[in-house]
Amino acid sequence: MARLRVRLVVTADDFGYCPRRDEGIVEAFLAGAVTSVSLLVNGSAAESAAELARRHQIPTGLHANLSEGRPVGPARHGASSLIGSEGFFLGKMGFRRAVAAGEVILPQVREELEAQLSRFRELLGRDPTHVDGHQHVHVLPGVCRVFAEALQACGVRFTRLPLERGVDGCAWLEAPARAFAGAVEQDARAAIGPFVHHGLRARTAGSACPGRCAALHPGRPRRQEARRGGRQQSRSGTLCGALPTVTLADS
Repeated sequence: MARLRVRLVVTADDFGYCPRRDEGIVEAFLAGAVTSVSLLVNGSAAESAAELARRHQIPTGLHANLSEGRPVGPARHGASSLIGSEGFFLGKMGFRRAVAAGEVILPQVREELEAQLSRFRELLGRDPTHVDGHQHVHVLPGVCRVFAEALQACGVRFTRLPLERGVDGCAWLEAPARAFAGAVEQDARAAIGPFVHHGLRARTAGSACPGRCAALHPGRPRRQEARRGGRQQSRSGTLCGALPTVTLADS
């Protein structure tokens, strides 16, 4: 009987956040524990991180950021619905509240996403292997459609669908973290339609994708065998050949 195997993609987010974090990510990649990274192009260490990615040939995607730090697009030059009075993004929960209140101007989101894609190309000299969202902003209502449109326009086909079944029920998580996890999963399920409509293929975070999105994330997948009750089996549990994934350092 042929042994079933599974490919596991382990992505380290927040590459470019700071040199110490980047050092650990590269060490993990070289040890085979991480298979790809997602780059924050507005991070304080974005340029040195890009150099590390080139030097070590690390499969690198864009970690689209609308919630932390400063923008890289037109919003950095003046008034914008994306930033506060001091020129910084609105924060993890602040951005979500602004989206829910209808205060975020979606064309400005599109401008910032396009600017970050352009900055990525400047730093790496190529298109990203994938694009996902810092703190999962890419699945928020309205934002997910603009996100999908921007990726389709630039030819990027792969993103992340943060469906982590059962996380919102983990008793060891504090109540605010459980509530956030539940909200992210709800948003992710609603984002499936726009993602599929615009031709995106979304990898899932180790759980079943209830849509037509297949997860075929590029990079260097590691093959592992899963055993349960003495029998070898596939652990993915996903539709359309979706790959189970692990995401590091993004919440």
